[in-house]
Amino acid sequence: MAAKRGATFRRRELGKELRKLREKKDLTLQDVGKSLKFSHTKLARVELGENDLPRVADLEALMVLYELDSKDDRETLLQLHRESLSKEPWTPYRHVMPSKMPTYRGLEQDAKAMRAFEPAVVFGLLQTEAYARALFLLAKPVDETRTEFVETNVRLRMERRELITRDDNPLQLRVIMDEASVRRMVAGPDVMRAQYDLIAELNQLDNVIIQILQNSVVSYRAQSNFILLDFPDALDPIAQVDMPDTISVTDSANTVQNYIRRFDAMRESALAPAETAGFLHRLAREWK
Repeated sequence: MAAKRGATFRRRELGKELRKLREKKDLTLQDVGKSLKFSHTKLARVELGENDLPRVADLEALMVLYELDSKDDRETLLQLHRESLSKEPWTPYRHVMPSKMPTYRGLEQDAKAMRAFEPAVVFGLLQTEAYARALFLLAKPVDETRTEFVETNVRLRMERRELITRDDNPLQLRVIMDEASVRRMVAGPDVMRAQYDLIAELNQLDNVIIQILQNSVVSYRAQSNFILLDFPDALDPIAQVDMPDTISVTDSANTVQNYIRRFDAMRESALAPAETAGFLHRLAREWK
């Protein structure tokens, strides 16, 4: 029996299949738009999994245009369509998410593995509640956000940690953090020491590997944070990068491979995972 996947995963699957069918018929997005009176930009977003396709009649029209006659294949797409329209558990948080974050969050939920680099702050899935709240409060007067925005984002961040602590198929997580990200003081010493303790504790999980890239090491360092997601089936790996007021999410093979090379270069230079706890304990003593 196929594993149950979230709506975003199914939407991405459906878009991928529709793109393959269109390309098999040697049709452009503009060709389809003219034939079916669709917006070709809307269809492009559907194929990328960024937008859903609300009307089943639109899917039926596409299958007719693409001459998809197999009953089984048609039913597969119809089933993907039905599942793509279900609500995601994070839907109540959509209003506090930056552009494209809902798509990433839906994909993150169904990923089997994540590789991440964070140069500036403690990686999100590893943050304590107090540390996360301190980060949002520091930004509050600058970004002119409300207290409700801060608390909702903190709650969302804490719920996301369930990805690595859940009993059923926990996410395989490998994180590299620049030394600057754990040295940066975002709250008082007690908050920082508790944060270090949590990182060390999570690093003991069988599905989690955390490394620190020390300042003293001459090494390649990526200029921005990024995340790589791998999936168990159907979908290609994706790369996600934070940008001002939005995020970038792509499954471009060349882009993903570039980030894999960056991650691997830093992984080779970072402290061994077994040394992470000792390094953080030494930092904790410095706060005294």
